[in-house]
Amino acid sequence: MGKATIRHLAIVAKDPEKLAEYYKKVFGMEEVHRDDKTKKERGKIGVFLTDGYLALAILPLRLEGENGLGIHHFGFHIESMDEVAGIMDGEDVEAPQMRPGDRPFAEFRGMDPEGNLFDLSEHGYQKLETNDERAALKS
Repeated sequence: MGKATIRHLAIVAKDPEKLAEYYKKVFGMEEVHRDDKTKKERGKIGVFLTDGYLALAILPLRLEGENGLGIHHFGFHIESMDEVAGIMDGEDVEAPQMRPGDRPFAEFRGMDPEGNLFDLSEHGYQKLETNDERAALKS
C-alpha cells in the first residue's frame, strides 16, 4: 500500500464567507466551490478553497449537531479504498461509510478510535466529482 497523504481539512466557522476571504487575501488560496446546500439548510454557505495541494472546507457553525468551532474533519488521499477498509476492519472501528452522492470532495467518511472524523478519497480533493460522475468513469 502506498502512503496516504492528508490533502483536505474542514473547519467550522461562524462566518465561512468572511473567513474564506481572509484565507484568500492572506495566503492566496483559490476558491473552488460554494455549497448552496448548506445555505438552504443553515442560512449560511460553505466555502471550499485550495492552495493547489491542500483543500480547505470552511463550514458554517450549526446550533444543532455536535460540532463546535475549529477542525471538523480531515481527509486522506488514498490509493485503494478496499485496502484501507480491510486494515480498518482489524482496528475495532466502524467501517467507512459512503458519503452522500452530492458531496463532491470525498467518497467515504471514516472515524478513528477516538471519534475523530476523516474523509477517504481515491480521486483526490482538487477535482469536484459526485458519486454519479465517479460511477460513470468506472463503467
